[in-house]
Amino acid sequence: MEIISVVPRGYCQGVVRAIQIARQTARENRGTKVTMLGMIVHNQYVVDACRKEGIEFVEDPGKTREELLDEIDEGIVIFTAHGISPSVRHKAVSKGLQVVDASCRDVIRTHQLVTSAIEDGMDVLYIGKKGHPESEGTVGLSQRVHLITCVEDVKKYPHLDRVFITNQTTLSLNDTSQIIKACLQMYPSATVAKEICNATTIRQQAVMKLENVDLLIVVGDPRSNNSNQLARIGKESGIPESLLIESAQSLNEQMVQGKNRIAVTSGSSTPNELTAQVIDCLKQYASTGVFEKPEPIEASLL
Repeated sequence: MEIISVVPRGYCQGVVRAIQIARQTARENRGTKVTMLGMIVHNQYVVDACRKEGIEFVEDPGKTREELLDEIDEGIVIFTAHGISPSVRHKAVSKGLQVVDASCRDVIRTHQLVTSAIEDGMDVLYIGKKGHPESEGTVGLSQRVHLITCVEDVKKYPHLDRVFITNQTTLSLNDTSQIIKACLQMYPSATVAKEICNATTIRQQAVMKLENVDLLIVVGDPRSNNSNQLARIGKESGIPESLLIESAQSLNEQMVQGKNRIAVTSGSSTPNELTAQVIDCLKQYASTGVFEKPEPIEASLL
């Protein structure tokens, strides 16, 4: 059995920056309540590590960021890497909360492009995942930002004048290209800014280039969009089997038995320790033929 460690993988710069901001905020404000509005990134291990720094979380997939703010009445609120809408920021300030913004710079850039297009009198077709905090924050910039989740959604907006097309930063390259093509068929003169971030792009391309692989293992939280996209792309690229697991604790012998070449990658919000433990576990099985489930580990922030 051959184990292929796919690179690049793991934390992107946006995640690193968000973690650094959160940790610094907590350490410089001991005695002050510090609350994260949602999950800092979609990985439970990172959330648990932040809790050890004294950071509290409010999270409910059924509530918007604005609704979640009702649960925070004092102290510091940290906005996550996914970005935030102006209405949420305004509400936080009006409640007397101290605001710390850990938004990813790539998301901030998308917001700037969308805002500029709106100011120029354009409508925005924003390709994203419904209910995802990044999409929520961008669509919340203006009523003239219209969420497009699939090709069929384009038909909902047949009478726009001038159109700007952009997207969530963590989507599938292939899916986004197909939806952009559908948008351009309806609006051939539209301006397009394909905003899949570089970290997402190169990780997806690395998976697409894999050859003669029996199994792709993606280490990541099931709520992580970029991790799910990597697993999907593995299947679409012809890899016979593609699995998303949270950690080595999710591995079992049946998953890897009979596989000759196994590739391992991870989402951009996955701590490196988790991926390293999966690789070590697989290498041990490859060399000894004995599968031993490793002890759980506690991931550090950086």
